[in-house]
Amino acid sequence: MIIKIDETILLRQLQKSDGEEIFHTIDNEREHLGPFLPFVEKTKAVSDTQAFVDMTLDTPEGQREYTFTIRENDKFIGLIGFKSTDRMNMITEIGYWLSEKAQGKGIMTRAVKKLIAFAFDERGMNRIVIKCAVGNTKSKNIPKRLGFTCEGTERDGELLAGGVYTDIEVYSLLKRD
Repeated sequence: MIIKIDETILLRQLQKSDGEEIFHTIDNEREHLGPFLPFVEKTKAVSDTQAFVDMTLDTPEGQREYTFTIRENDKFIGLIGFKSTDRMNMITEIGYWLSEKAQGKGIMTRAVKKLIAFAFDERGMNRIVIKCAVGNTKSKNIPKRLGFTCEGTERDGELLAGGVYTDIEVYSLLKRD
């Protein structure tokens, strides 16, 4: 599946062949990505990333989360997708990360906006959640820009690199919003 953002940016559903490209971006941007993404510290080889890709794609169809690579001029620049989907209550969470060189262009805001429409219109979701570390200003500005409501803070909500816990701000958007 492909979701077009504009003439140069698209979301392409994760493929088995994406592991190496994703790993090299993580490996080259550890300093940028590491502070807020716990998996960066544990990602030491292409095989680590490939295991994530394989696990994601090997999940049975009815339980699989939609995960997309973000591509600019067909070059990998980030990941975005749904996680922790509660199908009974029609709730999903959107998680994302973007290469440092691709930031500041509104790419992630537009990508999240497309996934919101996909979640509500195609998947029938009623509620979308985005969680961001309290100190991750760039990440939490995205739900703020898109009209999400800040519901509060999960104290020590995520374990980051080096065994350090961080508080997480929880944002939500309802279909009726």
